[in-house]
Amino acid sequence: MKLNVPLDFSNEMAFLGPLMGSLEDAMEIETEEKGELEYTVIPLSNMVVFPRMVAPLFIGRDRSVRAVEAAMAVNMPIMVVAQRDGDLENPEPDDLYTVGTEVTIIRTLHMPDGSTSVLSQGRQRIQISEFTQVEPFLKARGIPITEKAHEGLPTEALMRAALALFEKCIQLDPDLPEEAYVAAMNIDEPGWLADLIASVLDMGVEEKQGLLEMFDSMERLQRLSILLGRELDVLELENRIHQQVQEEMDRSQREYFLREQMRVIQSELGEADEQTREINELREKLEAAGLPEEAFKKAERELERLATMPPVAPEAAIIRTYLDWLADLPWQTATEDNMDIAHAAEILDKHHYGLSKAKERILEYMAVRKLAPDKMRQPILCFVGPPGTGKTSMGRSIAEALGRKFVRISLGGVRDEAEIRGHRRTYIGAMPGRIIQTMRTAGTLNPLFMLDEIDKVGLDFRGDPAAALLEVLDPEQNHAFVDHYLDVPYDLSKVMFITTANVLDTVPPALRDRMEVIPFSGYIEEEKLAIARQFLVPRQIEENGLTGHKLSFSEQALRTIIREYTYEAGVRNLERNIAQICRKVARRVAEGKPAPHHVIPASLHKYLGPPEFTFGMAEEQDEIGVATGLAVTEAGGDLLSVEVTLMNGKGNLLLTGQLGEVMQESAQAALSYARSHADELGFGQVDFDKLDIHIHVPEGAIPKDGPSAGITIATALISALSRRPIRRKVGMTGEITLRGRVLPIGGLKEKVLAAHRARLETVIVPRKNQKDLVEIPRRVRRDLKIVLVERMDEVLSIALVEPEPGEKHRRPTRHRRQAAATIPPSVTASGR
Repeated sequence: MKLNVPLDFSNEMAFLGPLMGSLEDAMEIETEEKGELEYTVIPLSNMVVFPRMVAPLFIGRDRSVRAVEAAMAVNMPIMVVAQRDGDLENPEPDDLYTVGTEVTIIRTLHMPDGSTSVLSQGRQRIQISEFTQVEPFLKARGIPITEKAHEGLPTEALMRAALALFEKCIQLDPDLPEEAYVAAMNIDEPGWLADLIASVLDMGVEEKQGLLEMFDSMERLQRLSILLGRELDVLELENRIHQQVQEEMDRSQREYFLREQMRVIQSELGEADEQTREINELREKLEAAGLPEEAFKKAERELERLATMPPVAPEAAIIRTYLDWLADLPWQTATEDNMDIAHAAEILDKHHYGLSKAKERILEYMAVRKLAPDKMRQPILCFVGPPGTGKTSMGRSIAEALGRKFVRISLGGVRDEAEIRGHRRTYIGAMPGRIIQTMRTAGTLNPLFMLDEIDKVGLDFRGDPAAALLEVLDPEQNHAFVDHYLDVPYDLSKVMFITTANVLDTVPPALRDRMEVIPFSGYIEEEKLAIARQFLVPRQIEENGLTGHKLSFSEQALRTIIREYTYEAGVRNLERNIAQICRKVARRVAEGKPAPHHVIPASLHKYLGPPEFTFGMAEEQDEIGVATGLAVTEAGGDLLSVEVTLMNGKGNLLLTGQLGEVMQESAQAALSYARSHADELGFGQVDFDKLDIHIHVPEGAIPKDGPSAGITIATALISALSRRPIRRKVGMTGEITLRGRVLPIGGLKEKVLAAHRARLETVIVPRKNQKDLVEIPRRVRRDLKIVLVERMDEVLSIALVEPEPGEKHRRPTRHRRQAAATIPPSVTASGR
């Protein structure tokens, strides 16, 4: 049986009935001891009926309907019992509690849906002894429980206490009818009072059943008092929370009405309120900003929305911030370019030594702008070169030469696309991207905008910032750049963008295609010397307060610092060493001690300590199996030693030094070439199946990759097999094929500069790289012997020491491990 049994206290009968008509009913309740009686059992779901209480029962299950009809037909007593689990549709005897209530059927009403509505009144508690029937309905034998009468002061005190608690609950809980308290005041029995209050309170079935199973009325009333106290605590807390919420709502309403009254009063006096003044100020700022039509229409719509909102509305602050951004951006303001080419050349030469390509490109841009100011697009330049070669400072000099504002953002480590395009305004704390933020900082429509470290932009689940930069750096699109926050087109076509990178390998091809690459190669010693004398030394003397001391550096001292205390493509470490010397001199001057006025090579040890690098990185002597290659790194060009050792074994090839896949394939190709030309090279008698070959590239903790070490590996391998030493003053670079052809490589200028810095005498390069020699400074070409080759035998004839007359090539009977080559710590990758 499934019952839905709410108590209907809208009718006073539910409470006054037990007081008036129940007086006769109480007489009918047999109070003398009885034996067991048989009852028709009706299970109740989610309900407990107490004695003397009137309760409507809605009976919907067929078994319960049959039970009611059968009991009324034979005038058999009916007992209602609560289910342990209210969700059971057909409970069995074990699913029912063992204490129920005998009820009297007052009225029965059959409903249209087939269910039966029964108005019943509880008579007395029944202790179930056993169930005698399960089908077609439940029957059980039970013992009526007779309550013991309690009188005296304790009983009266407990009843008064329970009534006082019940009165407070009635006052705090609007769902409890006051008629229930009226009925409770007219009850003089503790058990009856406890049953009445328990039937009214909102408690669970288990708690109500626990009260029903308490046969002692005083014990039951004490338990009920505890439950009333707990219910009172909950109601007081609810009432307190409700009062706080209501007070806050009343305050908000009060403020709203007061503001409306102020607005009406100010309107009558011809004065504008604060919100109106703010909206008018925003409108004036937007009109003065010169927004395009589309942006101005959107701003007008947002202003209208803001005017209709209460000032305290959360969205009002978001709209105000958005309108402030629109008003603060430079939509029409622009600086006038200085088209004086001679002045620009003077500025560029004043701040930078060399870098002729970058300077020529800027002067060409200015010349074309001067002749055709309305037809030329803004260039998108990319300065690529090692750290410390002046890429960022060149951008500042260009901005000064053109008379433009200079702004810069660093893209290193940026992994979120929203950093470029901004967040949509639906997000809390949304802001425009860094492009729009920087444009507001610039305050002009045509600044020089430098995007630093574009090669270090990352990629993760938040998007690809490099893809967002495609629109920014494309002249065909950036006239209508749309930031997610602004959501209106913004013109970036008048901005001169300059990007910087150390390498182009990590820059996506689509982004690289939009930029004009200008290489910034490493400086040779003469250029570093000129930069130090013209820029670095004067700047450090001034910054360290030695202008009055007249400190100077000898040319030989600067050369020694360049050669023995730095090993870099740029000049940052050179400036740090000069600054260190100036600081030590400044300390002696500040302490009043004698300080030198001229720095010479002999005093460098005192200021800088022992030399950190050995000048000239060539091997100390011609060795077998050790070849010097040339590589390109993020810091510029560098030298790379390749070692080969032979051992008795099973024909294995061991490659170490953290070599990449391409470099490993170059080693395989070099070995195949050597084996296929063994007879020509003088080691045809070698049994490669009984020989293990170990190829190692020092600096094993640094990853290396690329094909340009192919001829270097082949030379070292052939040297070890033929026992012919390799000339220590020879460096080489080039890719090898299985037929012995030498293919072109990249980064030739950086590699040749590294060879010149290491004081090599001869550099072997592929003949197809002859076109790249024009980029190499004349001084370097004069100091080095650059040999162009097409085949591997040409490389060997130059790199290997010719055997003495009469000496024969033979396989050695004992192989010794070759001495490790010394390489600079700046090697980070092999050449391309």
